[in-house]
Amino acid sequence: QVQLVESGGGLVQAGGSLRLSCAASGRTFSTYTMGWFRQAPGKERESVAAINWSGGSTNYTDSVKGRFTISRDNAKNTAYLQMNSLKPEDTAVYYCAARRIAYSNRARLEQVDYDYWGQGTQVTVSS
Repeated sequence: QVQLVESGGGLVQAGGSLRLSCAASGRTFSTYTMGWFRQAPGKERESVAAINWSGGSTNYTDSVKGRFTISRDNAKNTAYLQMNSLKPEDTAVYYCAARRIAYSNRARLEQVDYDYWGQGTQVTVSS
């Protein structure tokens, strides 16, 4: 079992930056694909970014490409989402998730592939 705890959310003006962190428990974090997802009020949860176990493969949804960067530090059992040039439409609860299949080289964005989820952190971007 893996427990995930997100942090780093908050209120920021449009054009600003935030870095989200996802701290994971357990010894298997370094073998898992990690993903970030978000859910805006009244909308379905959507994929944001994913990173494979080694950090060598990443994937982004089109709306965040060039603005967001996903990374990980396996020594710290932590994944990150650096968000730059934030827009009001980025306002959402952001969730990190872990895919249980070990050493997968694919950074998958499909939510159904993820087995463990955090509780989420709120990001609000004001205009």
